[in-house]
Amino acid sequence: MDYKQVARKVIKFVGGKENVSHLEHCSTRLRFSLYDNNKVDTEQLEAIDGVMAVKMSGQCQVVIGNEVVEVYDEVVNELGDTVVESENTTNQSKEKRKIGSVILDFLVGVFQPLVPAIAGGGVLKSTLMLLSLLGLMDAESQTYQIFTMIGDAPLYFLPILVAITTANKLKANALVAASAVGALLLPNLLSMIEDGAQLFSFNLQSIAYAYQVFPAILTVILFAQVEKLWTKVSPKPIRIFFVPMMSLVVTVPIALLLLGPFGYTLGQGLSSVILTIFESVGWIAVALLAAVLPFMVATGMHKAMLPYAITTMGEMGREILYLPASLAHNIAESGACFAVSMRTSDKKLKATAISAGISAFFGITEPALYGVTIQNKKVLSSVMIGSFIGGTFIGLVGLQAFALVGPGVASLPMFISEDLPRNIIYAIFGLLISFLATFIVTLILFKEKKEDKAKSNSSNTSLSHHTDLTIYSPVKGELIPLTDVKDDVFSTKVMGDGLAIQPEEGALFAPADGKIEMVFNTKHALGIELDNGAQLLFHVGIDTVQLQGEYFEAHVEVGEEVKQGQQLLTFDLNKIITEGFEPTIVCVVTNNEDYQVEVQNQDKQVTEESEIMTITKIGE
Repeated sequence: MDYKQVARKVIKFVGGKENVSHLEHCSTRLRFSLYDNNKVDTEQLEAIDGVMAVKMSGQCQVVIGNEVVEVYDEVVNELGDTVVESENTTNQSKEKRKIGSVILDFLVGVFQPLVPAIAGGGVLKSTLMLLSLLGLMDAESQTYQIFTMIGDAPLYFLPILVAITTANKLKANALVAASAVGALLLPNLLSMIEDGAQLFSFNLQSIAYAYQVFPAILTVILFAQVEKLWTKVSPKPIRIFFVPMMSLVVTVPIALLLLGPFGYTLGQGLSSVILTIFESVGWIAVALLAAVLPFMVATGMHKAMLPYAITTMGEMGREILYLPASLAHNIAESGACFAVSMRTSDKKLKATAISAGISAFFGITEPALYGVTIQNKKVLSSVMIGSFIGGTFIGLVGLQAFALVGPGVASLPMFISEDLPRNIIYAIFGLLISFLATFIVTLILFKEKKEDKAKSNSSNTSLSHHTDLTIYSPVKGELIPLTDVKDDVFSTKVMGDGLAIQPEEGALFAPADGKIEMVFNTKHALGIELDNGAQLLFHVGIDTVQLQGEYFEAHVEVGEEVKQGQQLLTFDLNKIITEGFEPTIVCVVTNNEDYQVEVQNQDKQVTEESEIMTITKIGE
């Protein structure tokens, strides 16, 4: 892979350097925070050799896979120092986005960069315990104890690490922010507070802020606003020392009196809620979470679990819900992939499944999810069943994780505990159960798609058993893959296979001869049965049902025979866009179990004369 070339193309199709406000990466994805998400060209991004998928969920997530670090480095080199954030532009961008997306983007930006340090320290401590259990190291030796403290350092100084990531996200001075939070950890100050210190005649609460998350976040949020205020009013000649000084003078006392205690209570409350839920519903919580993780990971929503996991790991030194459930899901993805590789006759799918299965076995599931699981409903069902079975066992035995890292065969030491010697045994059994259950279920449920079988057997099948029908474009516009549609019902092909078009004009025409079977009462959707029996559904716009028929006019009725090129609908394209709706037109074959749908390879721009799809009836 040419990392530099991939980086340049990625930057271009996310809207250019000037559209990037923040960049980070996880184990498989580049995560862009952009000023304007509408500038992203998803189709072009996914067409880049080396890009596996693109997800828009608050952030623009470009899935690279195992070579994400190399691509990230080149993207950083290309961006350089040219990305300057404008306060007005940022505020405008945030106003356009839903509050949920803004909050998720903030949380991911704060917590995601923390994972490598916490994971590294946690695995180091787990590895030391493994060496001790094997008799290779003496747990009483100073060497062992020093390395244990090294592994504990990221969690102990978690408030300072959080201060840095929060300041970076808010574009505040990270070092001054770390200093403000660091004041809460000063040994001499803590000693004074324990002896009953007062600030402005108010008693200070004796709280150990090491290992804490929320006090630091709240403190830096205040600091960022105070820093902006002092920057505006401070004379420029003294700004270099005056702004940091006054920001510390204002922020730290408020943190000691209010924000610190409140954040500490908030963190403990979050952990208590999760523990209460776990104690109330027991193993079922782990099993259910494991079963829904495919959807959470595919949409990036699993990152919303990071604040809880990091807080719990800091508070208790262990985690009993998310990471154990992730073990069941990660290994289930691996089992499904290896089963698919044995059952499929498609050489490309076989190679993808083997590679993705190995990655999932080591805790990296995105290649398996995007390359295999969500491409086939039976595989997705198998993963959910296997994850539930593995999660049930893991929940029943009460598996606990002691390091924040993606669970897999290489990171099994994360489940080692001196106090719970059977914990690692439970983890191994949970891994085996998840893998075998999913492997067996996938072998039973997975079948080649009928269209794939038709292709592989085409040389032995009489052409008289097939009825081919050419489909012309129903509208003038830009052809896009169905998987790029911003509606999971269509993009996951739940409704059927087909394609989508970004229209340039507000008129929809019959793509072939047929009979009108359905005209939705809001006129934004209609169905046609074609002459070969294929049932074609047109859906104009995403969520346009909310318009209740406004801006739409139907020119046909149910039962009417139509000819190719006949006008079916008209709609006011500009007003639909002005109302804030995506105008994408979806075209899918809803009874595609009996038909092979083949999208034509052609230019993106299409007119009513363009051949866009061939529908072939399979068998007789």
